[in-house]
Amino acid sequence: MKTRLRRLRVNEPMRALVRETSVDISDLVYPIFVIEGKNIKNPVDSMPGIFQYSVDRLNEEMERVEKSGVSAVLLFGIPAKKDEVGSEAYNDNGVVQQAIRFIKREYPSILVIADVCLCEYTSHGHCGLISNGIILNDATLPLLAKMSVSCAKAGADIIAPSDMMDGRVGAIRDALDENGFENTAIMAYSAKFASGYYSPFRDAAHSAPAFGDRRTYQMDIANGKEAMREIASDIDEGADIVMVKPALAYLDIVKEASLNFDLPIATYNVSGEYAMVKAAAKLGYIDEKRIVMENMIAMKRAGAKIIITYHALDVAAWLKEE
Repeated sequence: MKTRLRRLRVNEPMRALVRETSVDISDLVYPIFVIEGKNIKNPVDSMPGIFQYSVDRLNEEMERVEKSGVSAVLLFGIPAKKDEVGSEAYNDNGVVQQAIRFIKREYPSILVIADVCLCEYTSHGHCGLISNGIILNDATLPLLAKMSVSCAKAGADIIAPSDMMDGRVGAIRDALDENGFENTAIMAYSAKFASGYYSPFRDAAHSAPAFGDRRTYQMDIANGKEAMREIASDIDEGADIVMVKPALAYLDIVKEASLNFDLPIATYNVSGEYAMVKAAAKLGYIDEKRIVMENMIAMKRAGAKIIITYHALDVAAWLKEE
């Protein structure tokens, strides 16, 4: 037998020598929830190990991030007051803007990605303005652009619109450029599906919709070709990085995007994926480290360059151990 593929698997040095895919700490982005108030560190019950931090305690988490070697964070703001138009989202002294300024001042080497959406800031919990129960697309775009400029002024390195309104990348790019932020990048949540995997996030971000659901603007979970159209549209409008969300059930979309588009592909290993691993590990059903690292490899193998994950700090520690 001339061909014996097992020759390349005989021991770990040999396996490492021919390994096709690897995960690096520089691939990871760590999401953080920032809540308005003082001296707050609230656990997110559905996401063990994840907390909401007030800005005055954000250093506790940022020290862990800096020590881990993870070089980018994705910020979500939770305001004390919400209204129909999400006005705290574009308040220059809003909670997420305060957090951006704090991080850029105290941890200047960390990239700050600002999630841009209205759902955490609106009283109805939807990602855009509403009229008679309908989420308005075009009327929402100026507010998303306004929030983006506000976050860029605070020091955000990357703007990440997650709302899924048509045309929002172009509106944000124009607004950033007009305000002197030509070098602020956009990482678009381009193929964001209306997934059941988001439930723990909505607990963490206080962003569950007060009525209906988000299926009229987030993508149908059955559609792959449409995802490519969404990504192509965002690239045409000026996106620098595109994202597929969630990750694990959508690795076919990640792979297809990586084959079709020549720019960085991000994927978001979302709250439900994280919570399931944590729950199974707690019950002793799985080896958490092994499963998480296998998931990371799967995302990279599918073509993701950037992995947004609540496991980021653990993954960084495990990579250092290796």
